Amino acid sequence: MIMLHCDEKIQNDYECWLRMPRLIGVDGLTGGNWLSTSSSPRFDVYGNDFGWGKPVAVRSGGSNKYNGKLTVFAGAEEGSIDVEVCLSYEVLEALGNDAEFMVPISK
Repeated sequence: MIMLHCDEKIQNDYECWLRMPRLIGVDGLTGGNWLSTSSSPRFDVYGNDFGWGKPVAVRSGGSNKYNGKLTVFAGAEEGSIDVEVCLSYEVLEALGNDAEFMVPISK
């Protein structure tokens, strides 16, 4: 799939989008195999203090959760990141049963 996206195809896609821009909302993400990422590890969410002290955890709101959604935040510790992953039970079960996916990463 990656090899299908050569320079020429990507350039053509950009030019087509410039002629007829199209934005995909959350409604357009249902029913397919999508992976979407948002936020930024550069946004200091743990630096916010609304009078209750520093956050101990940061998560996105309910309207920002759907199957295949990843949200990335700067972590509480310097140089770390938090990744919130929203996947359906079926996808999580399939990942847990996938021997190749479950192989530990060696350091």
